[in-house]
Amino acid sequence: MAAGVAVSLSPSEAFHRARISSSASCEDSGSEAPDLIELAPSILAADFARLAEEVRAAGEGGGSVIHVDIMDGHFVPNLTIGPPVVKSLRKATELPLDCHLMIDNPEEFIPVFAEAGADWISVHQEVCPHLNRTLHHIKDHDCRAGVVINPATPVETLSEVLDIADYVLVMTVNPGFGAQKFIPSTVHKIRRLAQIRAQRGLRFRIEVDGGIALDTVAEVVQAGAEILVAGNAVFANGDPKKSAEALLKAATEATMLKV
Repeated sequence: MAAGVAVSLSPSEAFHRARISSSASCEDSGSEAPDLIELAPSILAADFARLAEEVRAAGEGGGSVIHVDIMDGHFVPNLTIGPPVVKSLRKATELPLDCHLMIDNPEEFIPVFAEAGADWISVHQEVCPHLNRTLHHIKDHDCRAGVVINPATPVETLSEVLDIADYVLVMTVNPGFGAQKFIPSTVHKIRRLAQIRAQRGLRFRIEVDGGIALDTVAEVVQAGAEILVAGNAVFANGDPKKSAEALLKAATEATMLKV
């Protein structure tokens, strides 16, 4: 390429180049890049008749993690999918599968989801009486371990496991259904987690799920969220690639404005 020739990149191309550059810097310094924003399209809002196609399109738009909501109809008032769908999805994408277990007794199901192809597994603080052991159980199955808190659960309930968790998922809606309205009062928990991480020198990442769209993404990113779960905002308009690009662009621009 001739010197001085400007090349215009799509949002997804720019994002992936930024990821590669940022990842290289992290390896050199031994630390995570705090402003690396990732989009995790949630298949809960996808067309399951065209699931593989929709997931591929979301990935082309910059999605770097596929979020899979597992609901049991007990812990949350809905019933979704199980290991067979995760196993099929594993064949359709090379992106990491982030399995969010909104279920009672998640410890019993960690091995089967790991075997089905999950790369990340998160469990709710509210249903894990032995949370330390559960997070180690996830890691023992070679998956990243995440812990989730509902809107009414204080951040302080996680103080004893933040050194174990690879990521913390802050629910910005009450779990159980897609297309819910974002709860603004949850944003302070994202800020608090970022503060605790800095104060204690920890390395967990902050994920956010619920009502993430073009009108809310800036607020959560500026508070410290790094992994953005989005369902309707990616899949509802019929063009996952374009929608993912737009959401990721808004998130990246918000990062640049962080103070």
